[in-house]
Amino acid sequence: MNAQTGSSTHAQRALITLRQRILSGQFPGGTRLFEVALAEDLEISRTPIRAALSQLAEETLLERAKGGGFVVRSFKLADVVDTIDLRGVLEGTAARYAAERGADAALLTRAQGVVREIDHVVSGQSIDMDEYSALNSEFHQLLAKMSGSDILQREIARVTALPFASPSAFLDDHTRIDTLQKTLGTAQEQHRAIIDAIEHRESGRAESLAREHARAARRNVEYLLSQEAALREGVPSLALLSS
Repeated sequence: MNAQTGSSTHAQRALITLRQRILSGQFPGGTRLFEVALAEDLEISRTPIRAALSQLAEETLLERAKGGGFVVRSFKLADVVDTIDLRGVLEGTAARYAAERGADAALLTRAQGVVREIDHVVSGQSIDMDEYSALNSEFHQLLAKMSGSDILQREIARVTALPFASPSAFLDDHTRIDTLQKTLGTAQEQHRAIIDAIEHRESGRAESLAREHARAARRNVEYLLSQEAALREGVPSLALLSS
C-alpha cells in the first residue's frame, strides 16, 4: 500500500468512525472535537482526522468553532427524516422529467455504465466502500442532470448538503459482509430499475422508483438512530444510508 492509498484509507476510517459516534450520541451536540485527541484515540495521524472533520463539516454534522476546531451540531430525528423525504420528492421529480423529456443520451449511457461498475464493486468478496460511495454519488448526480432542469439540480444539491440527506452518507460494519452486500444489492436493483424506466420513457414508474429508493434510506436511518444504546456498548451493527 502506497502512502497516498494509506492516507485515503485512514481518512475514510476516521470519517466512518466519527460519523458513527455522532449518530450514536457518543458525541452529543455541543461536543468540541480536537484533532490531537482524536488522532491518539484512533491511532492515526492528524492529517486524515483533519480531512474527516472537514468532510463532516461539509455534511453539516459539525460546525466550525470560533477560534478554530469543530463542534458537533445538535439534530433531531424528525429533521433527518424530513431531509431524506425531501430528497426523495426532488429526485422522483428529476426521474419523471428525465423520462418525460427524454434523457440526454450521453448522460443515460454514463448512468448505465455507473450501474455496471457498481455491480462489479458489490459482487466481490470484499467491498471497496470508497469506490462504492463515489460511484453511488455519481449515479445520483447523473439522475439530477438527466432531468434537464437547472433549478431542480440546484435544489437537489441544496438538500443533499443537509445532514444525512446525501445519497452516500453511510456507516458500515465490514465484519458483516453478507448483510452489507444484501443492502447494497437491494439499492443496486433500484438503481437499475430507475434507469430502465427512464430509458423506456415510463415517467410515473421512474418517479415512484426514485421516491422508494429514498424511502429505503429513511428506514435505515430510523433504524440506526434507534440503536444508540447498542452502539454505545459496542454491539456490532450495520446501518447503511446509500440510496
